This record gives sequence, structure tokens and C-alpha cells, in this order.
Amino acid sequence: MGLTIQKYGGTSVANTERINEVAKRIVERKRAGEQVVAVVSAMGDTTDKLIGLSKEITESPPEREYDMLISTGEQISVALLAMAINELGEDVVSLTGSQVGIITDDLHTKAKILEIDASRLEKELAADKIVVVAGFQGVTINNDITTLGRGGSDTTAVALAAKLEADLCEIYTDVNGIYTADPRVVENPTKLSEISYDEMLEMASLGAQVLQPRSVEFAKQYGIKLAVRSSFNRKSGTYVKEVEKLEEEMVVSGVACSDEEVKISLIGVPDRPGIAYHIFNALAESCINVDMIIQNVHRGEINDITFTIDKEDLSQAKVILAKVREELSIEDIVYDQEVAKVSIVGAGMVTNPGVAADMFAALAEADINIQMISTSEIKVSCLIDKQEAEKAVRAIHSQFNLGSEARKSDANV
Repeated sequence: MGLTIQKYGGTSVANTERINEVAKRIVERKRAGEQVVAVVSAMGDTTDKLIGLSKEITESPPEREYDMLISTGEQISVALLAMAINELGEDVVSLTGSQVGIITDDLHTKAKILEIDASRLEKELAADKIVVVAGFQGVTINNDITTLGRGGSDTTAVALAAKLEADLCEIYTDVNGIYTADPRVVENPTKLSEISYDEMLEMASLGAQVLQPRSVEFAKQYGIKLAVRSSFNRKSGTYVKEVEKLEEEMVVSGVACSDEEVKISLIGVPDRPGIAYHIFNALAESCINVDMIIQNVHRGEINDITFTIDKEDLSQAKVILAKVREELSIEDIVYDQEVAKVSIVGAGMVTNPGVAADMFAALAEADINIQMISTSEIKVSCLIDKQEAEKAVRAIHSQFNLGSEARKSDANV
């Protein structure tokens, strides 16, 4: 008997009608002879509403209590879905992250999974039950509830797939799979039938919101095959897996964009050894990830350092950098939230020179100025004005002929 882990996002369980449809899909798979573990997110915008409630009390909620609050959304979803499955005549049990045995570190709001005690899960599966698990959450060794960060239900699902050695982990969402660009921005993006772990990790990290980056890391580490599908239809979706010779097929696999970036410029930074370490270590100790970094030319004994972080870390970063500014006698700090990061990703970039130049040409022809650039073997990212983001995505998508109609034309040549 095969074992499948299914994850359903918030739009898939947004209301009781959708929950009943998800229940039918799960029961269908069970009656086809498979064991099923379903990982579920909070309904629709429930988490946002809970965050809004916290903001009515305080702008800086204690992180432990914040996790205690926002983890309740998933508990509602799993209970309702279990009821719906029960109504269809199947044995089912709903479990919270704690009941499943997901043990995390104590970094609230961004916790990482340390281990999973799967004994309860294995017991329920052995009893021929469908198991519905609350995604996005775990518990510390001191039994404090933690959450796994934005998109954390993806990580829950993949981690359980690895622990239980599942045959497949299906991620159900409101799109039909992974596209060459956001279908809401580009009219004719191509749906990819498959994509490599490395490319998907870059896409997820650069703004594609279909999968949480940490879930892709888990999948690659443990060799878990992922299928990204829509819960609204029965289309095949996109497989995320180890793909051989992908670079021969596509130089660029997709265009990603994130408008959740903040550009931070430290003006008048003392130019002496150890200063960069002092600055970025202070951010790292609070688990604030820094992306692009530029150190400008020296001006006497000072220089400027510019870098980007995720917008959700801005409040915490301001507190840390205010202290750093005082410690290092930095002249000024400038924060710019009106920026976006647009990126291209593709395994074929390793062996095809000129890809970055083509991207820059597309932006130039669209009259879009580049503020910062960062690269890796399989990606190029540019920081631009936020207002130009959608135009940039369309221009780059067109430059690399990524549209479905263009692909059909190429195939017929």
C-alpha cells in the first residue's frame, strides 16, 4: 500500500464548500488503496485576521504569544476537514503539530524542525485511518507552540514525507503548477511539466510564492518527489525533482519577482577590518537574512554599504541597526521600501554565456533602471523601482521567449 502526503493551502480550504471538495479528493485516494496524510493550512485569510487582532492590542506582540495566536487557524481547518471526511464514511483523526510530534527549536515565528516523533502518526495509519495534520506549527522541548514562518505548511508536508518515506508529496494550491512567470502578471506563461530542485529553490527564494524555500531544501536533501497541483481541477501539475540534462532543454526556466524587499543604505561607515562582520553578524544573530550587498568606493576613511532584506524583518532590523550605528559611529541609515527584485532562473545559464546581458537589454529597452545586481550559477537578480516590477517581468519574459505561444512556435521550427 502506497503512502501519499498531501498539502492543502488556505485557498483550497477557504470555506466549508471547498473543505468538502478536498475531503472528497482525499477519500477518493484512500479508496484507491493508498494511505493518506493531509497537511492543511488555515482557512483563507484567517491568519491575516489573527495578525490584525494582535495589532489591535500591540504593534510588537511577544513572539511566544504571537505563535500561540496564529497557530489556532490550522486547528480550525484540520477539525473541519476531519469532520467532512468522517461524513463520507472514512475513519479519520486530526492532529496538531504537537500531537504529531514535530519538535522545533525555540525561534518563535521562524522555527526550524529538529526532529519528528512519528509514532503517533504510524499508529493511526496502521489503524487504517486518514490523518489530517495542522501545518505551519510545531512545539519546543518545553511544549511551547512555535510556527515555521510564511508558507510553513509546505515544510510540514515535506518533512513528514521524508520521515514516513512517502512515495509522493503533493502540494495543492490555487494554480495548476509552476509557471515561467506569475500568470497574474504575464498573459501567456508556460506551465512547466517538471523543474529541478535547485531551480525551484531559487524561484521560491526569489519571490515565486508556490512553495516555501525550506520545503524545497527538505525535498532535495531527502529526495522527495514533489507534485504541485491545483485543488480546483484534475490537471497534472508540475513535478519538482532531480532532473538530468535540463540545461539542454531550457536556458531560462522562469522569471520571479518579489516586492517584499527593503533596501538599506549605511552611509559613512568606518573603513577598517571587521566592520562588515560586525554589521552582518548582528543581523545574523537575529536570523535576519541579507540578500544583495554592495560596498561603495572609499571616501577617505569611510565608505557606504547597501544591502537588502525581507520586509517582514524590517522592524527588528531597525532596532539592531540603530544599536550598530551608535557602536560604529555610522553617519546615517536610509531605508527604501519602494523597491522590487526581479530575477531569472535556469540551469542552462551555467553553460550559456550572455544570459545576463540579455536580461539587462530587456530592462534597458523597457527604460527600467537597475539599482543592484546579484548572481549565482543559475540565477541573475536585479533590484529595481517597485512601480516598474510588473513591466520588468513582462519585458524579461518576452526577451527569453518564455510564453506558451512562443514555445509552440519554437517547437514547430
